[in-house]
Amino acid sequence: MVKPYVEHNGIRVFPIDVSEEDLVWHRDKEDRTIKVLEGSGWKFQYDNTLPFELKLKDEVTIREMVYHRLIKGISPLKIEIIRGSNVN
Repeated sequence: MVKPYVEHNGIRVFPIDVSEEDLVWHRDKEDRTIKVLEGSGWKFQYDNTLPFELKLKDEVTIREMVYHRLIKGISPLKIEIIRGSNVN
């Protein structure tokens, strides 16, 4: 499976032409926080919760092995990934 983003030095970019089918429910093997650097209209959803809109400078904590997904917005999404012990 090809990843729906490009990542460099902890910065992940999801292009506007990403297929919604590629934004799948998944779990990560470590805690992480995502920080929104750019993007409009994107939403984040934890399993069994309603999605919420991601806004500039938002920080979302994702615990290891918790299902979650992104929902496509109207512009490219750029996020910083903070892994492991740096998670609050």
